[in-house]
Order: sequence, then C-alpha cells, then structure tokens
Amino acid sequence: MGRNTTPTALFVLVAALTLGAQDRRQRVAQAVEAMRDALIAQRRDFHMHPELSNREERTSRVIAEKLRNLGLDEVRTGVSRYGIVALLKGARPGPVVALRADMDALPIQDALATPYRSRHDGVKHACGHDVHMTVALGVAEVLSRMRAEFPGAVKFIFQPAEEGAPEGEESGAAQMIREGALENPRPSAIFAFHADPMLEAGKVGYVAGPALASSDTFRIRIAGRRAHAALPHQGIDPIVVAAECILALQTVRSRRLDPVEPMVLSVGSVQGGNRSNILADEVRLEGTLRTHNEAVREQAMALVREIVSGVAAAHGARAELSWSPRSVPVTANDRELTLAAVPSLRRTLGERNVVEARPVMAAEDFSFYQKQIPGVMFWLGVGNPARGIRAALHTPEFDVDEESIPAGVKAMANLLLDYLEGALKR
Repeated sequence: MGRNTTPTALFVLVAALTLGAQDRRQRVAQAVEAMRDALIAQRRDFHMHPELSNREERTSRVIAEKLRNLGLDEVRTGVSRYGIVALLKGARPGPVVALRADMDALPIQDALATPYRSRHDGVKHACGHDVHMTVALGVAEVLSRMRAEFPGAVKFIFQPAEEGAPEGEESGAAQMIREGALENPRPSAIFAFHADPMLEAGKVGYVAGPALASSDTFRIRIAGRRAHAALPHQGIDPIVVAAECILALQTVRSRRLDPVEPMVLSVGSVQGGNRSNILADEVRLEGTLRTHNEAVREQAMALVREIVSGVAAAHGARAELSWSPRSVPVTANDRELTLAAVPSLRRTLGERNVVEARPVMAAEDFSFYQKQIPGVMFWLGVGNPARGIRAALHTPEFDVDEESIPAGVKAMANLLLDYLEGALKR
C-alpha cells in the first residue's frame, strides 16, 4: 500500500473487500441451496453402498467420476489403493490449500429402517464418512463454478482406510502421504470436518490444540506353566498374573502420571485357558493407550512395560509386551490456524453456531497430515435430539440430520476461499 493512502481510502478499501466477501458468501449459499437435493441424494447413495477399509472400489469410482465431470484440473486415482487426489486451480497464482475426506465404512450392522439403510449386510457408514465425502464433493462443485474468482488451488484428498487397514495391508493417511498426496503441489494447510452427533446440525465445533488422542495398541503374552487346577502349586497360573496386571495397569493413570494430563488405558481382550480344572499355560491381553501429549504417551508406554514385567516376575511367570506398528499420533490442531479460521466460520454460519468443543479420547489419522503441514479438523454437528438423532459414532443406530450437509459445504467452501484470498485474520 502506498505512503499516500489516506485513512478514508483505507476505510473504503476495507469496506469494499468486506462487501465483496459478503456478496461471495451469498452466492455460495445460493449455489448450495440449489444443490441441496442432489447433496442429500449423494449422501444416501454412499450410505446405501458402504465399503470397508481398503475395499472402497465403488466409492472411489463414484467420486472420481464426479470430480472429472466437474472439470477439475487433475484427478489422480489409485493412491493407497482406492484413494483420490484431485486439484482445482484458480485463475491466478496463489497458495495451495487441501481438504481431506475419508471414505471407508465400519463392520457394523445397520439397525435403522430408513429408506437409505445399508444394502451391505454387516457394513455401515457409522462414523459419518458418507457425510464427509458428500461435503467435500459439494465444496468441489461450488468452487469449480467460481474458479475464475480465486487465486491458488484447492487439493481434494479422498482417503481410504481411516478406520484401519486389514491385517497385513497398508493404507490410510500415512500411506497416502508416502504415495505423494501432499506433493506436486504441496499445500500450505489442510482442513477437514468430522461428524459429531452430540452437536446439533448447523453447528461447527472447534478445538485449538490437541483435539483427538493418540492411539496405541498393546499386546501382552503372559507365559505360565500348565498344571491341574487342584494342584496350583505345581504350576504358574497366568490367569492370576493377568488379573494382577490388568489392575496394576490402572495405576498408570491414577498414581504414576500427572492427574491433569488426559490419558486412557483400557484392556479390551483377555484370552486364555480351555478347561475349568486345568491351569492355562498362557494368557493373551490386548488393549489401547490414548493420550493428548507425546511426552505422556512415551512415559505411559514405559510404565506399561515396567508394570507388566514386574508383576509377571513376582509370580515366576514371563511376560512379552509388543506395540502395534499402526499407532496414530495426537490430532493436534494448529492453534493459530484454528483461531484464524473461526471468524470465517462464524461469518458463514452465525456467531452462535460456531462453538468451542472439548478434546476427546477417540483417535483420527488426520493427525499424520498435521505432522507434515498445519492442519485443523473441525466437528460438524449432525445431531438432532428433537428427531431422535443422537446415537453415538460407531453404533448400529447412528444416523445424521442431513441439514448438516449444506451447512458443511457452505462453511468449508467459504473457509477455503478466505484462506486462498488471505482473509483468515485473528
């Protein structure tokens, strides 16, 4: 800006930019409202045809065809099996920003009798990924019509296997990154929504900082010595050892860590023995560790090893501890980017519809993108208590208020445009 710019000229410039953004928001809203029926139909199509992790063949085909029909500049398929990376270029040079949507469903039976209930027995979109994909496609459609107006480019990342690839297979966010999803061009930031049935449709929740937990799976094998159950002194009972380990592990949370640090340690599987009158020769435990802090995570993992080996040794047993290589880091939203994005969301949805949320102990592999570039995952409200839509994620009764979809498209389309235009200001 030149030295001779007067306060009046500056006011006029700011006012013009503000009015321009308001006009653009109105046009985005009108475009989304015109798409409302098509968006809902798209979500229902995804919901009726759910596919498990690394099996998203139809889902990928539908998305790729839609993106090509919208005229995106690049549509790369086959990234990490069924992933898609697509690029929409604006009319002039500028930054690159990414939007990520996950694609996979869960091995859960659909318990609802809706017209759009899952047609695949034992498989359901019970985590809202059908909504995530629909919102991202809606954003792509809106922005494809406005490409002459914005600088830079938007990279759309449709990711398979967020819920976890089958044993022995690779996929998910980490594999997408290894196969170049964040390269050529490299985004300077990435955003995502995640459905939240505890938040009403039309609202968005944000957390500046750690929002979802790390996730580590542990496996413990306790080796004892088989004996007749009437003569326990002749053996080493791994079931007793396992029971003591399970209880002792809870002291990691209650007695060994700073009590204000979020952490959950749960044993979810106990297997061992085959008869009531025979001491088992081994017991296997499986569980999960969740934290919001990398230092706490490392400390807790060390304490698990210390406790398990110590309890086993005290009984003359042997313990083997292993951690799954498929760990997920903390989903830590970039604080500055989050707080800069909130005013954009509020300008689109209204002041009262953008609320600060609480961190949760669930995990999300969006965190792998955040390890590479600044990223923010927002909660997209999909609940409606008045209509009985309140079932939790990952349950057979899960459903969404479809009013959340137009709200999500409007909010994310405007957020991306604000980012590209340099309008995200604290």
